[in-house]
Amino acid sequence: MDGVTFADIEAAGREEWLAGIGKTLRERTYRPDPVRRVMIPKPNGGERPLGIPTIRDRVVQTAVKLVIEPIIEADLEPNAYGYRPRRSAGDAVEAVHGLLRRGYTDVVDADLTKYFDTIPHEQLMRSVARRIVDKDILRLIKMWLKAPVEETDKDGGKRLTGGKRSKQGTPQGGVISPLLANLYMNRFLKYWRLTEQGCRLKAHVIAYADDFVILSRGHAAEAKAWARAVMERLGLSLNETKTCLRNARQERFDFLGYSFGPHYSARTGGRYLGASPSKKSVTRLKTRISTMLPRGNNAPWGDICKTLNRVLKGWSRYFNYGSCTPAYRAIDNHVASRVRHLLVKRHKVSTQGTRWLTDSTIFGELGVVRLRQLPVRRPAVGLG
Repeated sequence: MDGVTFADIEAAGREEWLAGIGKTLRERTYRPDPVRRVMIPKPNGGERPLGIPTIRDRVVQTAVKLVIEPIIEADLEPNAYGYRPRRSAGDAVEAVHGLLRRGYTDVVDADLTKYFDTIPHEQLMRSVARRIVDKDILRLIKMWLKAPVEETDKDGGKRLTGGKRSKQGTPQGGVISPLLANLYMNRFLKYWRLTEQGCRLKAHVIAYADDFVILSRGHAAEAKAWARAVMERLGLSLNETKTCLRNARQERFDFLGYSFGPHYSARTGGRYLGASPSKKSVTRLKTRISTMLPRGNNAPWGDICKTLNRVLKGWSRYFNYGSCTPAYRAIDNHVASRVRHLLVKRHKVSTQGTRWLTDSTIFGELGVVRLRQLPVRRPAVGLG
């Protein structure tokens, strides 16, 4: 919003710039700039609003986060995995799969309606104040929550919304927002534990930021009703269209990019409760690969291959748990097909002349990463 770039800061002198921020904080004259609203497409359609603070505000938010995160982290429930030190989405995936294999197969596949945009400021600040007593820190957090948001209308015009009258929401895109979102979601998770719903409903909750599933033994409908009532008390709401009940022994459900439920062994034909990259995750990667390898791409092959391999390795670092072979095979086949189309067009080779571009050539001499040759983490033995 202020038009200042990283290059501008370096040119003016980074240390002097940081010293100026420190001075405004010590003198209590710091005021956050408005946040720029940017809409990004969701994988399943629609748009997700991001709020992008200025570099100055991101630096201050990061400094505050470094100070208060250990204090807040100590109070977070162990079944929350999102945006936390030494925890990852992969850990949440393994936890869900482990519970399924132990018989918790009646699932509430939950979705919250605009969670980040609907967190009530008053209740959120109460949650913060229970752990943080420093008035200056509380003042900074409140200012960030009340920062105006610049939005662009359909005609390209600019307007400011929110500000001091705003009563809810913490913009996605701010450094401090995931920590605040975790803290508020912790009220739901802690209430679950304190009221002993796990014992009453024979169920477990696994949460990643605002995404969560409840895995139970025969009490999914009751768990959903309980979650809906508690969320309403917190000023939040379940998305009734997207929140659904699943019997994981008979049908799959998706969580954090993975598909959980009945899988079939290609070797034995047997059925088992598995976890694998979801169809949506595979499709999104295929689309990205197709975009990277259009037939008219004239960049040097070394540059193309380097970028392609970086994308493939990055994807496989996350999607490397459970039953990955079918997904890896589908992606390898897609990569080989797109590489053939690209090089046939570039070198003006006839369709019959593509025999020299075998899979072994593409994944060998041409240096493309073959996913099927990468290691996969298998589920722990002895979970049922």
